[in-house]
Amino acid sequence: AFRSGDVVVIELLNQIQEELTNIQEDAAKFTEKGNKAAGTRVRKSMQTIKALAQDVRVAVSAANKA
Repeated sequence: AFRSGDVVVIELLNQIQEELTNIQEDAAKFTEKGNKAAGTRVRKSMQTIKALAQDVRVAVSAANKA
């Protein structure tokens, strides 16, 4: 059965995917050219991804308990 919690998990995973896609260019700038500002943007995005990953865990746990 499809539950509303499933939609939340899928949406969070889509946000993680989008964030990863967005930082690939900055990661290349940092690793290939030593662009420190790009490195800062990568770190910030990874912090966002970490928070989203935690939200996925919470949503999955909630769906399991429902």
